[in-house]
Amino acid sequence: MIMLQQANTHLVIATVEAHKLAETATAQLYHLAHHDVLTGLPNRMLLQYRLSQAIKLARRQGGQLAVMFMDLDRFKNINDSLGHAVGDQLLQSVAKRLVGCVRHSDTISRQGGDEFVLLLSSIEHAEDAALSAQKILAALSLPHHIDRHDLHIGVSIGISIYPDDGQDAETLIKSADTAMYYAKENGRNNCKFFEQDMNARAVQRQSIEASLRRALERQEFVLHYQPKINLQSGTIVGVEALIRWQHPERGLLAPAQFVSIAEDCGLILPIGRWVLREACLQAKAWQLAGLAPIIVAVNTSALEFRAKDFLENVRATLADTCLEPRYLELELTESVLMRDAQSTNCVLHALADMGVKLAVDDFGTGYSSLSYLRRFPIDTLKIDQSFVHQMTSNPDDATIVSAVISMGKSLKKRVIAEGVETPEQYAFLLAQHCDEGQGYYFGRPMVAEALATLLQTGISLTLPD
Repeated sequence: MIMLQQANTHLVIATVEAHKLAETATAQLYHLAHHDVLTGLPNRMLLQYRLSQAIKLARRQGGQLAVMFMDLDRFKNINDSLGHAVGDQLLQSVAKRLVGCVRHSDTISRQGGDEFVLLLSSIEHAEDAALSAQKILAALSLPHHIDRHDLHIGVSIGISIYPDDGQDAETLIKSADTAMYYAKENGRNNCKFFEQDMNARAVQRQSIEASLRRALERQEFVLHYQPKINLQSGTIVGVEALIRWQHPERGLLAPAQFVSIAEDCGLILPIGRWVLREACLQAKAWQLAGLAPIIVAVNTSALEFRAKDFLENVRATLADTCLEPRYLELELTESVLMRDAQSTNCVLHALADMGVKLAVDDFGTGYSSLSYLRRFPIDTLKIDQSFVHQMTSNPDDATIVSAVISMGKSLKKRVIAEGVETPEQYAFLLAQHCDEGQGYYFGRPMVAEALATLLQTGISLTLPD
């Protein structure tokens, strides 16, 4: 009898424990089904449910709610240059900071990749959402310390408001997503509210992206070349290669109309490599035609520079086109140079050892410390045109331009001013002993044949009386 009671007791205990294990397993399965594995945040499914419930409540109470669609800026560059393990840790760091910026009643969700969505379940005014967005921008602007790297990442945020921008979850998320792309097109690392006319622009953007994917195959890209002038002698010493898109329906498009889209959808890498090869081929063609050799400058995007085979591609392109490395100059912005200083230093020295020239583009608008000028083998500083435009009328800009020229000379760097448009600007730069100039005053970007003619005839420059 006692043995039977003990058996029953064990059976009851085993049954209870089995129920507990089943409940635990069910809870774990539920959590896995509704949360992102990497960050632990609610996933797309759970967000949809919570957003639908929040809409029902807001509809009954006549209230408002906000949806923010967030996309990390240039996250792909970090993944490509430092690897997916570092990228995953960065996403986890971002997720923690986002959680620290919101209320317990709000939902931060990872949609996948580098996209996050925030549901502000109840707001009094649209400005409440803007304040939350600014808080997020500030939190993410601080460096992320990951695997011995100090990583800086921005975020573009689009905001939609219920009921004005959508009556259901799908429409609200789509509206916020559309506004996010508008934030990216307006400089990144900022926030934009959804506006109705954004839909038309979103459709146009999708059309451009689809056309971009076919443009390389159809050979729709062309290069124009803008001359660089030695300010003392007035001779053409180089050109900058500038891409244009000969769109079959919209005509000739400038880079501002498609380059940012190419960056976002990953097409900037093949396009950039086409530009490099085409520019090198053209520089060699001018030499073979008997024209004096000049340096051709090519802009290099962050994605190209961080590609693992970047150096090999530059070396192979020079070999295939038979262009001597000293006639190629790569232009990089300060932000690209300082993304990962240690890695950058290795790549730049390898390029310099190869004989390729290196220039800092838009100098003065980016990185605040100038210590990299001592570390990196930079040949040229390009004074940003925003300073050049106002230097003859704004004393502060004049002082900046003069200081950059003086600093460049003391560091034995060539200094070129871009955006020169008037004889007064030319005279000022000449008086300050600036090495080179580039801008409409000397010549607009032109096709290769027109540039060849200009190389033969030269440029006539006049100073103001």
